[in-house]
Amino acid sequence: MQHLEEKIAHLMRSVDELSDIAASQADEIKVLNRRVEMLMRREAERQSEGAGQVFLGDERPPHY
Repeated sequence: MQHLEEKIAHLMRSVDELSDIAASQADEIKVLNRRVEMLMRREAERQSEGAGQVFLGDERPPHY
């Protein structure tokens, strides 16, 4: 009987730890979703202001 109680206690501790991990991951996912949404809005604004211009990082600036 004591062996079963020990197993149950171990399993309950494991479930509690997994629940905490799942909750923290859910919070992190919410933050990341907000950041992605913000970046998508920012990129859409940048594209609408740029009128379709494409900027390539290896291009020389116009003042060269």
